[in-house]
Amino acid sequence: MKAVIEIAPQGSVFSVARKQLHAAESSPGYRADYHLSFESARILFAELTPARIDLLEALRQCGPCSIYALAKTVGRNYSNVHTDIGKLEEHGLVQRTPDELVFVPFESVEIHLALVKKAA
Repeated sequence: MKAVIEIAPQGSVFSVARKQLHAAESSPGYRADYHLSFESARILFAELTPARIDLLEALRQCGPCSIYALAKTVGRNYSNVHTDIGKLEEHGLVQRTPDELVFVPFESVEIHLALVKKAA
């Protein structure tokens, strides 16, 4: 499974959906099981901080674990890791098992950042 995170300016939901469908049809490598969009790169990187991306990588490597074990693995404060995992859960990038272990349900998470020239 793959998650794709993209920038989708406000009001462009339909144009983004149309592009995603077209891309999925024309490029098998683009196919994603989960799409997440943010209005700007600034918002994307405020929500998906380097520390949170590091947690995704650590979880993917170690597999399902408790937040306490994850905090110990990455050498961070439990409270901060708990907060970050909560935010990643809100965005659908982390899930919980029935035993309350956290895990990343995706084999890969791609961030697509299109650099477009704005009209003057």
